[in-house]
Amino acid sequence: MESLLCDEVWPSSPAVNDPMSQMDHCGSNSYCGSSMYTTKEDFKQALAICLGKEMSYMPGPNYAEKLCSNSLIIARFKSIHWFIKCRSRLNLSLGTVFYAANYLDRFISMNHCNGLEYWMVDLLSVACLSIAIKFNDTCTPTLLEIQMEDLDHLFEPSTIQRMEMMLLKALGWRLASTTSYSYLELLIRIMDSLKPQLHQEFIARVNKLLLGAISDLKLLGFRPSVITMSALRCSLDKLQTSTATSDACLTCLTS
Repeated sequence: MESLLCDEVWPSSPAVNDPMSQMDHCGSNSYCGSSMYTTKEDFKQALAICLGKEMSYMPGPNYAEKLCSNSLIIARFKSIHWFIKCRSRLNLSLGTVFYAANYLDRFISMNHCNGLEYWMVDLLSVACLSIAIKFNDTCTPTLLEIQMEDLDHLFEPSTIQRMEMMLLKALGWRLASTTSYSYLELLIRIMDSLKPQLHQEFIARVNKLLLGAISDLKLLGFRPSVITMSALRCSLDKLQTSTATSDACLTCLTS
């Protein structure tokens, strides 16, 4: 059986000290994460890298129309909400949900949606979440634990592993996706000027909006940075933060 372990570093990859290479080939400690920068220059470089590569991790063109024409709108909606429920049940990191949703959308948009039945979408969803967990979380539940609730079908581990290999090959083993949540992680330190209780409420509001956004068919064509900027603006306005704090957050994504 082929191994599912992969560090995403290939012989033809750019040099290890190249920033773009670090972005494409690292895991949950990716350069997009807030823990990877300590200076304003580091932050700007990390943000520029995220903005530069986000389009390459989006679904193909006319993806929403493709979902409609293949009667997959409900199936996708159920999958996204299943990811969210699993995150709570298995105590997964929030970023894992966004990775899983991204893998699902990218795979379906690559002309893999014709003739998909609901059980196939279930299998694909389990594979997407399983890979996202391995890539982004430190504790990995078993395939049986992942499937414990809210699925119409139960799959053998060997069947899921074959689907995982098909998914990985279709995605070109490119798993360090730039999602709307990536930008929130990157911008988190800018929110330090908020009071602790306000900071917590702000993050909760943004997370709720971002989770809602990945479920919304109408927003599938928007860049992740645009989704995050909109969520930030709505949350900052709702909390009536100072103009200085609001401008500092939003200028980062627009300058």
